[in-house]
Amino acid sequence: MRILVQKFGGTSLSTPEARDYVISHIRRELANGFRLVVVVSAMGRKGDPYATDTLLDLIAGAGGSLEPREQDLLLACGEMISASMLSSLLNRENISSSVLTGAQAGFRTDSHYGNARILEIVPTRVLEQLEQKDVVIVTGFQGQNQIGDFTTLGRGGSDTSATALGATLHAEMVDIYTDVNGILTADPRIVEDARQLDYVSYAEICNMAHQGAKVIHPRAVEIAMQSGIPVRVRSTFSESEGTLVANPEGFKDVQLGILDRYVTGIAYVNNVTQIKVDASSGNNKEYLQLQVFKTMAENSISVDFINVTPSGVVYTVFDHDSDKAVHVLEQLDLRPDVLTGCAKVSVIGGGINGVPGIMAKIVEALTEQNVQILQSADSNTTIWVLVNQDDMVAALRALHTKFELGR
Repeated sequence: MRILVQKFGGTSLSTPEARDYVISHIRRELANGFRLVVVVSAMGRKGDPYATDTLLDLIAGAGGSLEPREQDLLLACGEMISASMLSSLLNRENISSSVLTGAQAGFRTDSHYGNARILEIVPTRVLEQLEQKDVVIVTGFQGQNQIGDFTTLGRGGSDTSATALGATLHAEMVDIYTDVNGILTADPRIVEDARQLDYVSYAEICNMAHQGAKVIHPRAVEIAMQSGIPVRVRSTFSESEGTLVANPEGFKDVQLGILDRYVTGIAYVNNVTQIKVDASSGNNKEYLQLQVFKTMAENSISVDFINVTPSGVVYTVFDHDSDKAVHVLEQLDLRPDVLTGCAKVSVIGGGINGVPGIMAKIVEALTEQNVQILQSADSNTTIWVLVNQDDMVAALRALHTKFELGR
């Protein structure tokens, strides 16, 4: 059978009008000959009755002392409500459907409550139901551990559920429906001429997702990339094909100019703090690098943008971790140099590697806007620069213009 996985996010299910669009997308793909597996998130966003953040606020109002296991039990309810409601709507439209929880769909996870990892998927019941029904609705964001407890997969977990299920079922495609038309060259709230991308490679979108673009979760992209399953990021509220994510060889009938691009998009992460520790700091200079990063790890402080040299270390943490990071370093008799209120701006593109002049263009664009570069690093597909957060908007717009991404 031809299988298509569709994933609908919270905004796609939050209103009667949005749900009508969902029904139309399902009806269209059934007419195209697909058997459908539909993965759903909890309805709405914070403040809506059954949204995940609303359920978390409910617990906060009751003392905020729920254990992680019991919290996962509560959070799993949001997706069950969405799935049951959608099944009722489909039945009303004479589209046969059944609902499976993540556990019933075969998601086996570890016991890291709140951010569980998928160990395997045994989709026996999904395949059985596909033989009997037009649509099988699966609750995203959740699974079951070895002792039978509900577990949740963390932020963006429904995207991960969809691509993992698509890979396991050897689906032809996974469609991620959201409230935007696809993947854009930059955040349209900041860059007015941000443009929709028709085609993006796995590597490019994975880097964009890791560097702040929130349209799809990076774990979901990594699963799709490993399995080679194409993903489309589409709008619930239009018939647009959205953005196709695949290996470049999977882009058929595409103009060469679209693929032969150096830079694909600009992304950002704000509210970060730069920390410098000089080798002359502290008493144990020989083991300074080990001291610093081992201490960060022991205190569960995530580090990023790391530069290590014989003269010391430079890295970033989120602003909300900065006081804790400084405190534990001072306990080691280290004297960190701290700069809060920074932003990491990323220039991303599959054609960056080995091309002379990319960094020169970045420096030129930022210099023209009097934006100071505090730190930089690069990989095969990304060049990062750290700037003051007050300069972030100017930096994003300047780089988007310099690389002509609005064209």
